[in-house]
Amino acid sequence: MAMGARLCSSSIIVVVVVLIVATAAEAMRCPGTTSVYRRPKKKAADMVDMPLDADVFAEPAGRNAPQQVHITLGDQTGTAMTVSWVTMEEAGNSTVLYGLAMDKLDMAADATYGVKYYYAMGFGFTVRSFWFTTPPRPGPDVAFRLGLIGDIGQTFDSNATLTHYEASGGDAVLFMGDLSYADKYPLHDNNRWDTWGRFSERSVAYQPWIWVAGNHEIDYAPELGETKPFKPFTHRYPTPHLASASPEPYWYSVKLASVHIIVLSSYSAFAKYTPQWKWLEAELGRVNRSETPWLIMASHSPWYNSNNFHYMEGESMRAQLEKMAVDARVDLVFAGHVHAYERSFRVSNIRYNITDGLCTPVRDRRAPVYVTIGDGGNIEGLADEMTWPQPPYSAFREDSFGHAVLDIKNRTHAYYAWYRNDDGAKVAADAVWFTNRFHMPNHDDSTPTPTKRHYYG
Repeated sequence: MAMGARLCSSSIIVVVVVLIVATAAEAMRCPGTTSVYRRPKKKAADMVDMPLDADVFAEPAGRNAPQQVHITLGDQTGTAMTVSWVTMEEAGNSTVLYGLAMDKLDMAADATYGVKYYYAMGFGFTVRSFWFTTPPRPGPDVAFRLGLIGDIGQTFDSNATLTHYEASGGDAVLFMGDLSYADKYPLHDNNRWDTWGRFSERSVAYQPWIWVAGNHEIDYAPELGETKPFKPFTHRYPTPHLASASPEPYWYSVKLASVHIIVLSSYSAFAKYTPQWKWLEAELGRVNRSETPWLIMASHSPWYNSNNFHYMEGESMRAQLEKMAVDARVDLVFAGHVHAYERSFRVSNIRYNITDGLCTPVRDRRAPVYVTIGDGGNIEGLADEMTWPQPPYSAFREDSFGHAVLDIKNRTHAYYAWYRNDDGAKVAADAVWFTNRFHMPNHDDSTPTPTKRHYYG
């Protein structure tokens, strides 16, 4: 049963408040929602990065002051943090002091779960101080609020996305790739990596961001003599890949509270027997759903995408890895790349064996929900060319900038909400209560949570 369901019609937009009982076949004939919300149109000339003298790009005061400070997990569970920063004038002191109070930074490299630590660097020049809270110890009913952002760039829309996320009270961010878009500039201008680092510092210096590598991180430019992919990204943004036995920094896993997150690389080999495939097979075998009942995957290119932009680019990875995700009862798969928002129903497309012709996605309660959230606000603008009709696997889609938050409550339930930037108030434009595929494998959690700001069309 569903409250606030939508009548299927190509010509009438209507919201009905009735109880509807539908068979699975009827549900697939009545697909999800394409939002009728239309963002005020911007001219192409307005889709530019913020100017170099924008206040969010300002360098910190003081001689050789540390800047672009950011943290990420230093191990798989967050009892270690990797602190990174840049000094612009000369090589500085690499010492980090930390402790339980800003005026008592007296601790060595040892940490416990769920504790707020203060830290400082820049000794010998200009000292700057920050703080973070270590994630709670992994456990089945440990609550955690995970921010979800992708393809953010450094435009005024990017700034709005980060500002809105900061108000969410998130504990960490799973970032779906495409950070600075420095490769959009002549010579892949590394100054734009620096401005992005200063812009994002206000969040990423205080809570860990979990990085997915996107296509704009590849930076493969043999015409410039740059033949090593991901070079600026890997030098600036380390990942804890060794802690999960990954041979490369582009695919790895972390465990935060009650969730096990598996990060995949859309731009590294993933066919059977490749290092990434073999690692994923082994990692899924290591997942302990009694300890971390929520299982999430993330990649940059979406496996399910009903937008004409980047259409089918994730298909080869989906064909190779989707059955592994379904068999493992993965709860959610997040992606970026497409500069719009879309959430699927629980669907799979794993029956096809070349000869039987069964190549259409079907509703499958064992399967993940697929979320595309490449709508952070970057210089390339929105992907506003959706395919029509909306495919039956698509539950909700909209071409607006925004971010999402996954609020894990316990081993069985998590509240998910997506927020568009254009809403002045913090009101969810798309919201769902997800139920866990390990503890509630047969529960249908496809119905969106009614909100005042749902747009049906």
